[in-house]
Amino acid sequence: MAQVNGNAPKITLYTNHNCPWAHRSHIVLKELGLSFDEVIIDLNTPREPWYLEINPRGLVPTIDFNGEIITESGIVSQFLADAYPSHLLPASGSADAALTRARIGFFVDTWFSKAGSFWFQILLKESDEDKEKLAKELVDIVGKEIEPLLKNAKPFFGGSAKLTLAEALIAPFILRIYALAKHGFIPQSVVSGFDALPNFSKWAAEVVKHESVTYIWDEERTIAGTAKKIESLRAKATAK
Repeated sequence: MAQVNGNAPKITLYTNHNCPWAHRSHIVLKELGLSFDEVIIDLNTPREPWYLEINPRGLVPTIDFNGEIITESGIVSQFLADAYPSHLLPASGSADAALTRARIGFFVDTWFSKAGSFWFQILLKESDEDKEKLAKELVDIVGKEIEPLLKNAKPFFGGSAKLTLAEALIAPFILRIYALAKHGFIPQSVVSGFDALPNFSKWAAEVVKHESVTYIWDEERTIAGTAKKIESLRAKATAK
């Protein structure tokens, strides 16, 4: 088990297994071999006062790390990766490490700024025509922006044989896109389009089957929860 200053940390993770953002922290903790206590937060009901005292935003994940509260999934994951330099992210201090960190940062930023919101936008559309239009836009953007950045993936980002922070931060969303397409919530044209991208398709195939990505994954529960969420959002939109 990883240690800081020779001591194993005391970590409590406040999470929900259906949440892709919280999923990121699970992947990082698993890859680092860190033990932690887990508290499941119900995201379908108003947050309990005790949790709002811990995280006033009421979001997950939150970690209590040796008594220090850290919130927001990207910050939690970055903190853990910085506290325990590993295959996920090298320690800063050299030009080579800085370059690796910069490339991972750019990859993650590119995914979320260019492609990351499309899958949820597709879910909110009601007509097949609108869904297919967004599906094509997603595939085109991934082909243009993401595919070239994966040319050296062997099998993971930058030629790494193990998961990097790039995969840890993006994998929950890749996993959900493929699962939602499988269950008909997202057009199959997304999958066929991804399959035509040699770098992305090979990379994604390795990502979605990795143990650190799948160990908390419950596909049926996640799909059912997503369907309920979409129904609720559409009902609210119609009521306006």
